[in-house]
Amino acid sequence: MATVVFTQNLKRHVECPTETVAGDTVRAVLEAVFTDNRRLRGYVLDDQGALRHHMMVFVDGEPIADRAALSDPVRATSEVYVMQALSGG
Repeated sequence: MATVVFTQNLKRHVECPTETVAGDTVRAVLEAVFTDNRRLRGYVLDDQGALRHHMMVFVDGEPIADRAALSDPVRATSEVYVMQALSGG
């Protein structure tokens, strides 16, 4: 099962401990986490179910390519990191 880790600055806004869940895509893994944490879903995904503009997801150290459908593959041994993107200067 994949390990899903949320960064510390996201944890300041909503409880989101590291979880180990089953799923073969980013969407499946995130939805498994959101099952028990509906409030977190609103921080990570927009009303259309796409990744919010200020969020980033990495699978095994690589940024995901599909921010809309979240169809990037996830292996059983994958590490998925969810974080807020930084901007500004």
